[in-house]
Amino acid sequence: MRIIHSQTPNPQLTPQLTPQLTPQFNTESVQSQIKVLNPQDGSLVGTVANNCVGDVKSIIETAILGAQKAKKLSVNMRMSVLNDVANNLENQKERFAQMISCEGIKTITEARIEVSRAVNTIRISAEEARRLTGETIAFDQASGSENRFGYYRRIPLGIVAAITPFNDPLNLVTHKVGPAIAAGNSVILMPHHETPLVAQMLVELFNETTLPKGVLNLVTGYGANIGDTIVSDPRVNMISFTGGKTVGERIIGLAGLKKISMELGSNCPVIVMNDANFEMAMEACVSGAFSAAGQNCLHVQRVYIQDEMFENFSTEFCQRSVLISMGDKLSEDTQMGPMINVEAARKVEAMVQDAIEKNATLLCGGKRVGNFFQPTVLSNVSNDCVIAKEEVFGPVTILYRFSDKQEVIAQANDVDFGLQAGVFTNSLDVAFELADALDCGGVMINDSSDYRIDAMPFGGVKGSGVGREGVMSAIKEMTDVKTYCFNLQK
Repeated sequence: MRIIHSQTPNPQLTPQLTPQLTPQFNTESVQSQIKVLNPQDGSLVGTVANNCVGDVKSIIETAILGAQKAKKLSVNMRMSVLNDVANNLENQKERFAQMISCEGIKTITEARIEVSRAVNTIRISAEEARRLTGETIAFDQASGSENRFGYYRRIPLGIVAAITPFNDPLNLVTHKVGPAIAAGNSVILMPHHETPLVAQMLVELFNETTLPKGVLNLVTGYGANIGDTIVSDPRVNMISFTGGKTVGERIIGLAGLKKISMELGSNCPVIVMNDANFEMAMEACVSGAFSAAGQNCLHVQRVYIQDEMFENFSTEFCQRSVLISMGDKLSEDTQMGPMINVEAARKVEAMVQDAIEKNATLLCGGKRVGNFFQPTVLSNVSNDCVIAKEEVFGPVTILYRFSDKQEVIAQANDVDFGLQAGVFTNSLDVAFELADALDCGGVMINDSSDYRIDAMPFGGVKGSGVGREGVMSAIKEMTDVKTYCFNLQK
């Protein structure tokens, strides 16, 4: 049986929402503080300072002094600090997971995974600190330079501004702070105003170590109020930003001559060939579509399924989607939580409605209750639909049928994003052909676009950003190469 609904989803294929919850907008400014609210029910989780421009200027001054201290730290000291933080974070895993889940969008199960990843990211940063080396240069290869000898080494930039999003409020912080400290920089950390509490907890762990004052500095506030001050200050040497494309473009316009690393989201494709392992592809695609309620830059947004596989795959995909449990994030049984705020949920709702009005087929889901949005699957989505071209950043996935490889390559590349893609096939030749042809920063073979380890280079092309994260790659981005040449006397 093929599950198709033209306008209204079948009630039997509709996941149950939680109408007793009354989600509200996640944060609000009250004088000098920001109230951080649980997006599930609007309850107060905690408060942080609502820093103003004056506060930011003072913090930049502190970071300047911190940078002078940071560059003098021995590799042993940097490693020691990072390893101490990793150990303390691991010892407080449940405390951090509870905060991630309460202030953000993740279930407690997803939050625990994020803490474990953050521990690993910090430990990798400590290890990469010891590998921050240079090379000798054969200056005598040039005529007239026979008596010259030298080398290059990597030196810290100075101040790295780390601006992080709400969807991974701990691990994406460690992906910026860990490499920056490993490289000998000072850091100004600005977490998203809707999920600043777990970042604040991490900074407290660093403050309990021997890290000198001023090396790691926390700014909490609204990006619209203080972001320009941070990114435009010439004394800030690098901007490491994860967020939306519109904000990224604004940062580029304001930053001036400094290093920039940006991950700006995507509209990730996954290609499922006729010879693919059905269960492997199904499990990975459903997980990649709906983890973190789709609020993930690697979210499986488009799945291209070859002809022979399409009927069974689309039917099974919908059947599994409607079984995903939604509700209390702290429940061990909950598989998907809310959107970060009602505005985000309404944006997803509008994108789905736009597609339906343009004759897309709603296979299942499509309903919103407050901040909660059902796992939703669409087909027959035309290219003039917003959701076909833009990042949905919500629990919506589009299924497409295709026949030949050249057709699917063209379709997969036909967006202004290119972060990661997935390919499922048992043919090594096909895997290489598709991987080489897809315009993106990474191709996962027999995995969905949602696969990542924290040590690998990570970043995209086109509108998905510039530069690369992943600890080793980030450390290189956060250093300059300095060359030393000695003219030796005969």
